[in-house]
Amino acid sequence: MSGRWVIHLPVSAPDLLRARIFARTAARVLARLSARVEHGGVTVSAEDQQGVHHWVFCDRPLPGGRCALPVDHTAPCTRRAPWRR
Repeated sequence: MSGRWVIHLPVSAPDLLRARIFARTAARVLARLSARVEHGGVTVSAEDQQGVHHWVFCDRPLPGGRCALPVDHTAPCTRRAPWRR
């Protein structure tokens, strides 16, 4: 058996924007609860097109880490998300 397990949690939202918002919120809450959340791997998909994934976080490589902002951000990329302390 693997030492690592991935949780697949189907949650529905009425559109892509709200699905991304919900996914970002869920990832941030879980990270505060000490869950190992890989923000760069968070995606959403339409129920009838689950093979088509839409990224939730930017995750662009930066010196010393990756961008922690939403995929559609307009501010410069940063490693430290505004919600993290």
